[in-house]
Amino acid sequence: MKNPDLNTILVTGGGGYVGSVLVPLLLEAGYQVRVLDLFIYGKQVFDGITAAHRLNLELLEGDLRDETLLRQALSGCDAVIHLACISNDPSFELDPALGRSINYEAFMPLVDIAKDSGVRRFIYASSSSVYGVKEEQNVTEDLPREPLTDYSRFKAMCEDELEKRRAPGFTTLTLRPATVCGWSPRLRLDLSVNILTNHAVNKGKITVFGGAQLRPNFHVRDCAELYVKCLALPAEQIDGKVFNAGYQNLSLNAIAEKVRAIVGPHVEIVHTPTDDNRSYHISSEKILRELGFTPRFTIEDAIRELAEAFGAGKIRDSFTNPLYFNIKRMQEIHLQ
Repeated sequence: MKNPDLNTILVTGGGGYVGSVLVPLLLEAGYQVRVLDLFIYGKQVFDGITAAHRLNLELLEGDLRDETLLRQALSGCDAVIHLACISNDPSFELDPALGRSINYEAFMPLVDIAKDSGVRRFIYASSSSVYGVKEEQNVTEDLPREPLTDYSRFKAMCEDELEKRRAPGFTTLTLRPATVCGWSPRLRLDLSVNILTNHAVNKGKITVFGGAQLRPNFHVRDCAELYVKCLALPAEQIDGKVFNAGYQNLSLNAIAEKVRAIVGPHVEIVHTPTDDNRSYHISSEKILRELGFTPRFTIEDAIRELAEAFGAGKIRDSFTNPLYFNIKRMQEIHLQ
């Protein structure tokens, strides 16, 4: 469903894992879509978009830190969905100065220029990692943020900067997604469910580090549909709000068993000790209660569609192709 008051949407990082699923959904809903991205994973992620929808899609190749380009990208836009970032802790740690410049220092100019350009709605993709490790059984939005890494710390700091800039006529929303999984035109094979499925299908063996740790997961299609829904909702329903967004909270052992159940009983599961004992269970009750959002896709759906894509030959060189791995691709192109 399209919001009749919003027409042109800027998606930063729209060529990424979530963005390449989101952009076609926005076009199908009837929006004009502008994507600002470095496209380091290629523009072929949009090859599946129909010719009719392509007329409403504009691709701007460039750096989020280029304020002249930002002004061009934001001109005439009604809403921003800000996905662009150096994603996850290992990628961030590869070059902390780069991570800071993109994930934090570029954020304030983006929001300020958006406001000056007449943008009326700004949706920020934060992360459930801002909570750190919690002893509580259910991690709700009212618990304190205790980020453990620079990646999650800058996510939390950007949440605060966005709230400072909220004003009448400039609606802001922060979403804290769980770890995303499943098939995307810009596939990532460096996320837990996707990693385990890749190893099960192509090596017949899964290595689980630890196993008892809980991991909250969220299907990439549900994640994309949530952004579309949040554009359609009335401003007063989301303005200044923060929502967790996840679905199944399962242990790594349970995820491995689900992978084996779908891929086949021949898959061997090997356990090895780990000092990474992070375990967390995020609650998505608030987003159900206040926005009526219910995920439609399960971890099993993610495993099944990935297994089918492997079987159909859609995923080649799944252990070596840098396009499937953030760190490998960043190293390959010397991103700076």
